[in-house]
Amino acid sequence: MPMADDGRVVVAMSGGVDSSVAAAMLVEAGYDVTGVMLQLWSEPGEGSENRCCTSAASREARRVAETLGVPFHVIDCSREFKAAVVDTFIEEHARGRTPNPCIPCNRQIKFGYLLDTARASGASYLATGHYARVRATNGTYRLVRAADARKDQSYFLHVLGQEQLRHVLFPLGELTKTQARAAAERRNLPVAQREESQDICFVRDQDYARFLGAHAPDILQPGPIFDRQGRELGEHQGLPFYTIGQRRGIGITWAEPLYVLEKDTSRNALVVGSAHQLGCDGFRVVDPTFVLGRPPSLPAAVEVKIRSTARAAEAILYREDKGELTIRTVKPLRDVTPGQAAVFYRGEEVLGGGTIALSSRGKGEWRG
Repeated sequence: MPMADDGRVVVAMSGGVDSSVAAAMLVEAGYDVTGVMLQLWSEPGEGSENRCCTSAASREARRVAETLGVPFHVIDCSREFKAAVVDTFIEEHARGRTPNPCIPCNRQIKFGYLLDTARASGASYLATGHYARVRATNGTYRLVRAADARKDQSYFLHVLGQEQLRHVLFPLGELTKTQARAAAERRNLPVAQREESQDICFVRDQDYARFLGAHAPDILQPGPIFDRQGRELGEHQGLPFYTIGQRRGIGITWAEPLYVLEKDTSRNALVVGSAHQLGCDGFRVVDPTFVLGRPPSLPAAVEVKIRSTARAAEAILYREDKGELTIRTVKPLRDVTPGQAAVFYRGEEVLGGGTIALSSRGKGEWRG
């Protein structure tokens, strides 16, 4: 890990194993560490807490900081989180998309608001417990997959550019999750066996229907269900209740299983079809960003991931008008979902990514 002259680093602490071990490793490496937890927006109501910063998690993070002998602070950024993450989540659902809230959180909160706050305090770096690696060569910073392929979180970090990466540390990038837990136990950290949560942090009961109904009731309007031939088969309960590739919960008895193929917001309609109608070999990407600040020479052969847990697929990346990109995959991908992130790789290196907007079967009509 690199060290600036003063070696001051702010560590984003969640009260979990990963960020606690990251802080411990930096202390042992000689850094001047300060632990910080962000207080994020949570739904109003008695006992409602954001899962990333519960009072219990704050106590655990403070205990770890005390064990390591470093200061610990809680910073309220609930207003910024609400605007950047929660409101975007609702707006994307209103557009018929299925968003991943971790992406705007990383872009604007963790590596935006918190990094800016750390730098303003005089720290040289912000460190997190993400499993990813940064490689620097002659002043150029490249984002690389973690050593542990099963735990790799580079997908969520594709929004980072040169300015962020030169001030970011990922101490766990060379470790496996098993090694991280063992490291916590060796150091007698009180969170060594704490379980992880992968739920959306601001939906208190993980009931998205209830959440959207409470905060954006206008987007939960019933509407028709069509097949690709335009036949009306039934009625859906609101487009945000469905996602591309979904089979269960459509509510139609048919001769063969039906899957969600498309959400048509212009008609407030759900389009369904058989399994062989799922998948596409091309899609458009909007709002692309690139780690190096520029795309590779296009068209470019890349690997693309359309989910954090998806296998990378071979593809060609093309430039379109208005800054958009087109991906053509060598083999069709089944669940290409507008609103999710498409992340481009070349081997271990993350090139960049963007938001999936439209998909296409073959060279035909674009669908979103």
